[in-house]
Amino acid sequence: MRKLYLSFFLKTIVFILFFFGVGIPREANACEACNRLFLGQLQNQRAGSLVSQELLASIAAQQNIGRNNPAAQSEGWSNNTLIASNTPTPAGQSRAPQVQPVQGGSPGHVPLDNNIDFIDIIRRDNRLPIPPTSFVPQNSVPNKHVRITLEEGDAYIGNGVIYKGFTIDGKIPGPTIIVDEGDIVDFKIVNNGELPHGASIHSVNSQTSKYLGKVEAGDSANVVFKANMPGVYMYHCAPGGHAIPMHIIFGQYGMMVVRPKKKYELERVLGKDPDIEIFLVQHEYYASGKDAVEGQGKPMYTAFNGKLFRYVEEPIVGKPGDYVRINFLNAGPNLLSTFHIVGIIWDFAYWQGHPDNQFIGGQTVTAGPSDSWVIEFRIPPDEGTYMMLTHAVGSTDRGAIGLLVCDRDAEAQKTYLSDGIKYSDEQMARYREQALRTITPFGIGSPDVDVPVVFGPETKEVTVRIIGNSYYPKVIQVAPGTAVRWINEDVFSYMEGEFAGIHNVIVKSGPERFASDMLAHAESHSQVLTQEGEYLYICTPHPYMEGKIIVSKDSGTPGVQYAGTGTPATSRMMWVVLVIAAFALMIALISLINK
Repeated sequence: MRKLYLSFFLKTIVFILFFFGVGIPREANACEACNRLFLGQLQNQRAGSLVSQELLASIAAQQNIGRNNPAAQSEGWSNNTLIASNTPTPAGQSRAPQVQPVQGGSPGHVPLDNNIDFIDIIRRDNRLPIPPTSFVPQNSVPNKHVRITLEEGDAYIGNGVIYKGFTIDGKIPGPTIIVDEGDIVDFKIVNNGELPHGASIHSVNSQTSKYLGKVEAGDSANVVFKANMPGVYMYHCAPGGHAIPMHIIFGQYGMMVVRPKKKYELERVLGKDPDIEIFLVQHEYYASGKDAVEGQGKPMYTAFNGKLFRYVEEPIVGKPGDYVRINFLNAGPNLLSTFHIVGIIWDFAYWQGHPDNQFIGGQTVTAGPSDSWVIEFRIPPDEGTYMMLTHAVGSTDRGAIGLLVCDRDAEAQKTYLSDGIKYSDEQMARYREQALRTITPFGIGSPDVDVPVVFGPETKEVTVRIIGNSYYPKVIQVAPGTAVRWINEDVFSYMEGEFAGIHNVIVKSGPERFASDMLAHAESHSQVLTQEGEYLYICTPHPYMEGKIIVSKDSGTPGVQYAGTGTPATSRMMWVVLVIAAFALMIALISLINK
């Protein structure tokens, strides 16, 4: 009974806020309240349903792992108390295990306490001829410090386009992180946003989620690890569950390089460092969640290092004979890349950037999402322009092209980082003012992108699908009296304590106010709209999701029909014409027979 009251209370409060126009800020973090509301429903109103049985079984299976581990909870996680990003973490509120600093430790020192868990495994791994895992006690003294911030925001991506999504250090991709093999790294994330964020670091062969998963707004967290395996790696936001792929789709990723102790082969042969080193991330921008999660993905744009045709506008320049090394990462999140430079054959390529994974020659490197390579070659003694692209040329046309210019008089820049471009507030204000369009996977972009889908008065029901943390179509126009039905197509509903795949519909502004229940996969809600006007609605667990309904008697031209909609007038007219034609044909046949 107590849980039923809690459920009713939470839902009532949220509804009252919206009904009276108080509202929850667009970026507000309402996730925990929604999680508790939905959990109460699973245990009460939904008890015995398939959704309830399966989700409660998932919860039970995960109750002793990750951040749900009672041992970890007993240490006091920073999630339990919000900590300002610019203040020291109080004792008892660190995500890392509570340990005392090592007195007199030197940088890189790894203490090995005889009482440490799994000490036999650690000693065994240290004796093996292969690198040990990345695990070190969290009181190890680091010799490299990494700090990144995660936030929601927008970025100018070129060609007059603003992208509204999630960023790292205000950029897409995030900063290029470079450490050396054997470094002990203290990796800290600071959540400067309004939503939970986190981090997955692919260069770590140890736990990261229990230290860096689901960091609340205003909070910070860190993990200490040893970078034992050289290579080119992806890192990205990972708040847990369904939110991990969503935050990658929205733009939170970057490249981390662990430099090897062993020299790459062309460096050894030439006896020198590269003349030019390029850190290159290929990635995608989406205009809707549906485009991001269906099939192999349908991005609106692709890019190298953040900006469309960035290295066409500002080519990479080198001289004849220059030794070039490219650290290449396909961050995806969906498309396959076959990276190629027109007129160049590799001297050497190294899968995942490891110097022992050596390939000789080659015209392309094939990389799925999160795949990486190190590529080495010499610029031929033949001046001109060498085009960089993915030979999966559909995405090339959408922005993933660059130029390497060979010029004997070039003033070559030695290093090109993979960071996206971070603009000043003044620059971004000018870009927003002059932009031709805005795209966003989860909200409403400019009218030329999220074009209203118009349904005439003959359409009695319209279906809006909730998919990829967005509504589809995002903007519809219907006649008064039309029923709008929302169906949740997101499947991933639970992981590590977050019901991230649940959604609802709640009107933020409009002539009528209404709110749906929380919807799990394949569940739906219908609402008949009678009053004319514009209805702007959001999802309470994910308040960055936006949709719009225009209710108007002026129907215009009926648009695309979706599953669950009525039959358009043109379709009815077609059937009328067919019936008349069949009737005429029958009369003609009868007349012919009578003759």
